[in-house]
Amino acid sequence: MRPAMDEQRHRAALWFRELRDRITAAFEALEDRAPGNAPAGRFEVTPTERADNGGGGIMSVMRGGRAFEKVGVNWSEVHGTLAPRAQAAMAARGVPGMEDDPRFWASGISLVAHMRNPHAPAVHMNTRMFWTPGAWWFGGGSDLNPCIEYADDTAHFHNTLRDACLPHGADYYDRFKAWADEYFFIPHRGRARGVGGIFYDDLNTGDWEADFAFTRDVGAAFLPAFLPLAEARMTQAFDDVDSDTQLIHRGLYAEYNLVYDRGTKFGLETGHNADAVLMSLPPLAKWV
Repeated sequence: MRPAMDEQRHRAALWFRELRDRITAAFEALEDRAPGNAPAGRFEVTPTERADNGGGGIMSVMRGGRAFEKVGVNWSEVHGTLAPRAQAAMAARGVPGMEDDPRFWASGISLVAHMRNPHAPAVHMNTRMFWTPGAWWFGGGSDLNPCIEYADDTAHFHNTLRDACLPHGADYYDRFKAWADEYFFIPHRGRARGVGGIFYDDLNTGDWEADFAFTRDVGAAFLPAFLPLAEARMTQAFDDVDSDTQLIHRGLYAEYNLVYDRGTKFGLETGHNADAVLMSLPPLAKWV
């Protein structure tokens, strides 16, 4: 591997780790401000390891908080050889040289938050870098999943992501919003799992610095996009009907992640810690 790419991989992994630290600190601070007599929630931090000494990461999960019913913020840096199914899937996507050399390296941050108050939206975010001997690319995005939608919240979330995209390409927001609308659609339900956001993958313009800068801005936009919504809604009154609506909507999230999500499939097929891969699932859900 070229020394330059060694340094670039290190920088990317370090950024994702720093973003993880920033977000977990902000979420614990939100817990301190949340109403309630119970102790403020705190993250339980567990190191993770990939099979065959292929790196690992940090799984951070908070359960039963004042604002967060369950939230996971995971960071990983893994490497190794792709299993045959994962190798075939990447070869089918057109990754150069994948048929002959299945080695890989990947690092990223993955976050899913399920809120206690039904008026506060669930949210997902991840950014990542992937390397193989024949290619490298970035991917990621963020999407909002309210069970009770508020137009102002949706507008704020999307406007913040639009502002993050604009310096990097006049068409980035429109392209990646459309991609999110397509990617986070649940075919068997005939509907989206939420109100969308942005999603991108296989981003390699040939300029690593530019693509990394864009990925950093996507990650940095997450807290300004989401935190004001969570803080405003966590004190709103709710009743049993609202709670039932929340549980049913969480069923959509579980269905999508278990049936369609490419990241879930990749994590399980490459031998990463199953609890870390499945931390995105809600603590409780309901089907009618």
